[in-house]
Amino acid sequence: MKLFIGYATNEGQTRKIAQYVADRCVDLGHSVEMMGLTDAGSVDLARFDGAVLGGSVHAGHYQRVLSDFAADHVMALDAIPTLMISVSLAASGHEAEDWRALDKILADFKDATQWTPGEVAQVAGAYKPSEYDVFRRFIMRRIIKAKDPEVDPDWDAEFTDWEALDATVTAWLQRIEPE
Repeated sequence: MKLFIGYATNEGQTRKIAQYVADRCVDLGHSVEMMGLTDAGSVDLARFDGAVLGGSVHAGHYQRVLSDFAADHVMALDAIPTLMISVSLAASGHEAEDWRALDKILADFKDATQWTPGEVAQVAGAYKPSEYDVFRRFIMRRIIKAKDPEVDPDWDAEFTDWEALDATVTAWLQRIEPE
């Protein structure tokens, strides 16, 4: 199968996740075209057998480029199997309130874009104070202290569960492969 993998990223963790997904798909014998969504506006999704779109949640929303891409390509996305990878720090925890908030953010995304992904994977992201401006560093320090008091708020920390992501991608590919 030929797969499109598009991503939107702020600090690079979603790009790292997209690359991992692309590598896993290739390892399983699939052809992949991967690109940042800022460069993918004119991509013809009809050339692909499936698509994976990734974006991260910041201040209760996905990146605008992800929303714009989904809205602009809704008919093409609806015509092929899709997996959306939603990256956030909230996905690293087990608090019901965080998961309800992620469900609300996804519902708002669906309403805004008119696109409902075939499947959605909530994937934990990373805390990267080395890449934040002063304002974001202040906000993120408060969030990370509440989320995981053991994390040193002065150092980058990755929360992505690579084994779980691998299982999610493998299972999705098995479900969409033609018989």
